[in-house]
Amino acid sequence: MAFACLEDPTLERNFKGHRDAVTSVDFSLNKKQLVSGSMDSCLMIWSMKPQMRAYRFVGHKDAVMCVQFSPSGHLIASGSRDKTVRLWVPSVKGESTAFKAHTATVRSVHFSNDGQSLVTASDDKTVKVWAVHRQKFLFSLSQHINWVRCAKFSPDGRLIVSSSDDKTVKLWDKASRECIHSFCEHGGFVPHVDFHPSGTCIAAAGTDNTVKVWDVRMNRLLQHYQVHSASVNCLAFHSSGNYLITASNDSTLKILDLLEGRLLYTLHGHQGPATCVSFSRTGDLFASGGFDEQVMVWKTNFDAADYGEVLKTRKYSMNVNGALSSVKSMDPGNSDIQKSAVYRQEKQLEMDFGEVPDKQEIQTAESVRKQQERIQIDESSLASTLQHIVGQLDVLTQTVSILEERLTLTEDKLKECLENQQKIAQSKSS
Repeated sequence: MAFACLEDPTLERNFKGHRDAVTSVDFSLNKKQLVSGSMDSCLMIWSMKPQMRAYRFVGHKDAVMCVQFSPSGHLIASGSRDKTVRLWVPSVKGESTAFKAHTATVRSVHFSNDGQSLVTASDDKTVKVWAVHRQKFLFSLSQHINWVRCAKFSPDGRLIVSSSDDKTVKLWDKASRECIHSFCEHGGFVPHVDFHPSGTCIAAAGTDNTVKVWDVRMNRLLQHYQVHSASVNCLAFHSSGNYLITASNDSTLKILDLLEGRLLYTLHGHQGPATCVSFSRTGDLFASGGFDEQVMVWKTNFDAADYGEVLKTRKYSMNVNGALSSVKSMDPGNSDIQKSAVYRQEKQLEMDFGEVPDKQEIQTAESVRKQQERIQIDESSLASTLQHIVGQLDVLTQTVSILEERLTLTEDKLKECLENQQKIAQSKSS
């Protein structure tokens, strides 16, 4: 069987222009522009064309906490510590209109997919929904008991999800304006939350260094990742729904494979905390921002269509809903679904359907087949042989999982040693 090769993501562009930490990044629909917000109170519009100048938008009177392009790309919304939301026209003039949205810092802005509504979240503990074109207040959601860090519409616009420093993630019905469920499993604040492209799942980032994925239909925890060594600040789903990217105070970005429930890549680029991350609409690019005042644009280098073809060759359903649903069959009382368990389960499914891509495993299968031709093996003997193979594969899978975790720890230790050497060298030179 031929498997497509996934190449490592590569750094394409590195934008410098902000004078303080970058707080938020977002691509326009056509990928020609990238917007970033910063603690320096400005927005920057970066052109993806080489040698094209960037534009600095000035209007907010305090730190810009969040930015987002409208689905059409004709507007940009920004929220600020000055308690206002501004709607910008992303042109040379940088014209904007402002309205006081909250009584405290605005942490999050998000357009509905039809571009008609805007949801905002604030330190005043409320979530508010607005009509975009008239900038008219529609309604408020106010059951959080601490700062609300993030609020997002579901892809179909019928639900709203919000995350807060009260350590909860709340799911709201937009029509009834009622909280239909609270997820309380986080051990720390929840800085960011996002909907899966299918609208069936949500992922939340925690200051307890974790990322958790829930099914919003069954209100059950599906996956739990603890791959960062510090607070997770932001996350974003790839447009295929197969991958999740995270940004953390440990200075790294990590890409998670949701189908196999494991860490794919660890990216080192930012000097200091990585604060924000966002995929382009098509998923072939992603951008990140950090405390180092830099905006970085990366090429994913994994093609969703190619990966989809690989998965189609398997004899069982491997779309993300199927993969996540298979996890739900595990013990519902176990809220900490470990990535290794998910990975083992997927490998077990592959084996059950006769997919044995390893050369040694193929030889073993061929040996069994020839043995069957020479003598008649009774059913109990065959079952015993297969059970032994399953056991060996399970041990091998667990070993690979442990090696992956050790490799990640080694990477982090190496980075720490290099940083210490650099500090020693600097202290000697001074």
